[in-house]
Amino acid sequence: MSRFRMYPSLAQAERMLTHCAHARYVWNLAVEQHAYWMPGRRSAPGFAEQCRQLTEVRRENEWLGSGNADVQQQALKDFARAKSSRFTSGFGEPTWRRKHVHEGFRVIGTDRVPEYHVDGSPKVNAKTGRQVMGRSVVVQRLNRRWAQVKVPGCGWVRFRLSAKGNGAQLPEAKTFRVTFRNGQWHIAFAVIPDPVPAPGTDTVIGVDRGVTITAALSDGRRLNCPQLTVKERARIRKHQRRAARAPKGSPAKAAERAKVAGLRAREANRRKDWCEKTSTMLARSYGLIRFEKLNIKTMTRSAKGTVEQPGSGVAQKSGLNRAILAQGWGLLRQRTGHKAPGRVEDVPAPYTSLRCSACGWIDKNSRKSQAGFVCSSCGFTCNADTNASINVAAGQGGIFRPRRTAGAGGTTPPNHRSSVREPQPIWVGIPLF
Repeated sequence: MSRFRMYPSLAQAERMLTHCAHARYVWNLAVEQHAYWMPGRRSAPGFAEQCRQLTEVRRENEWLGSGNADVQQQALKDFARAKSSRFTSGFGEPTWRRKHVHEGFRVIGTDRVPEYHVDGSPKVNAKTGRQVMGRSVVVQRLNRRWAQVKVPGCGWVRFRLSAKGNGAQLPEAKTFRVTFRNGQWHIAFAVIPDPVPAPGTDTVIGVDRGVTITAALSDGRRLNCPQLTVKERARIRKHQRRAARAPKGSPAKAAERAKVAGLRAREANRRKDWCEKTSTMLARSYGLIRFEKLNIKTMTRSAKGTVEQPGSGVAQKSGLNRAILAQGWGLLRQRTGHKAPGRVEDVPAPYTSLRCSACGWIDKNSRKSQAGFVCSSCGFTCNADTNASINVAAGQGGIFRPRRTAGAGGTTPPNHRSSVREPQPIWVGIPLF
């Protein structure tokens, strides 16, 4: 999606907050209707029946009737889509939406434009013979940096074009979504951006992701995701202490928590900006991009355990989980795949950091420290993350043991056994063959 920062006036912001409340109220009604179902009862109403019920409710409820019908119907449509894809989306059943957390609504375009096929021929209705007219969002450019969009009940609302939008065409979309989070309004147009053109070469790059170095490239570069500064972290701790001392439910506690949320949002914006720029650089500079395959959800799983079996090292594991999630590993891989479709591969992660990129020998003793790698076979010395990225670029991951002949560097491993051994059969008196 094309996402931009919005700058509404005070009256427009108040009206859009009302749209958010209406969309959230309608969504929660739909969730309650489907939660009421149980075996033996009639099935919950679908989208068409819910729209008919919404029309009746708008006549009886003055607050809901004062809102925009399209905004409320699009909330029901979003719910129907989430309900139908609950097994494939990964989010499960649609859940309750809360105030100050789920603030947003979707709007369908009001402008009518003719629709065309992929080859450029117009779409014609088979019955009437007339050209098919589709919806389009009404957007106008003001200058190089600013544009405006028509929001129902709010008129023209300005939004700032990103660096990519300078000199480019405005997004042509049928719908857009408005969100409000941490005091900032954003608009996202439902369009699929064009992929970044390939460089036209067969260059291959390997990306090793870590906590100390966010992305180590096989060409020797090391990229780090920006984090909060020392002063900003001190401000977060200060506001957290003040919020803890403030009375429960007081405006002071809410104000301190809002300040903490604003600093966290600043960190998230920096992380997203870095992932966007880094993924664009990778898609534009290399023909094939290889990442080590990481199960981030499993890696960041909590270690607190249960009441019967409590975990150990919970505080240390929590700190590691926060450090992993602050690097944006998943977002970098996802955005690179979006911008370079068909040119991104995942390499199995096991033994990529223990394998020597020069001779191919695997030994856990070769990893001297977090940053040091000295091969116990050929003596090759390199940064551990760079060595792993070279193995990822070569596609060498998940292979347990190298060959006992000359490796990639032309050297023969020594005769002593490696510390990483294959499982050996145990003699119990029964012939193995």
